[in-house]
Amino acid sequence: MLRSPYIKQADTLQGFYMFEDQFSTEELERHFDFYEPFTVHESSLSPCVHSIQAAKLGRMEQAYEFYLRTSRLDLDDYNHEVEEGLHITSMAGTWMSIVEGFGGMRIVNNTLSFTPRIPDGWKSYSFKVNFRNQVITVNVSQNGTSFELNGKQEINILVNGEKVVVSPNSLLTV
Repeated sequence: MLRSPYIKQADTLQGFYMFEDQFSTEELERHFDFYEPFTVHESSLSPCVHSIQAAKLGRMEQAYEFYLRTSRLDLDDYNHEVEEGLHITSMAGTWMSIVEGFGGMRIVNNTLSFTPRIPDGWKSYSFKVNFRNQVITVNVSQNGTSFELNGKQEINILVNGEKVVVSPNSLLTV
């Protein structure tokens, strides 16, 4: 039997991702620092989980590196298997890295929440989410974040832990 200290994918950190409200930031940081050096990311889901967790920890350079890995998995054929087909999980992971990692989107106490961050070198990014049958467009730039609601009723969201109200067909900048 071959024994190795290396880990194929983000198993433990995936648990922190799935149940993040059960763990403190300090616990995440301690486990991230321990497991990340041993993870070889041979699973297409692994880099995006690391990207999201690194962004949550404020480690934007690392978050961006993992984002590039997940977004370019098939383009650069990291796993030397692209002839077998594309990794849909990595494509979804690219979206997750931006929305949940850089955008910090979560549901907190049944409320849509954002903790937006932007990688160095990016001017801006944007994404849309459908929340309770209303589409919210989030635009993050180096100068701030704006929210636009395409819906019929105002919605309360959290931005960096602060409650804000987004009105239909209007632009809110924070």
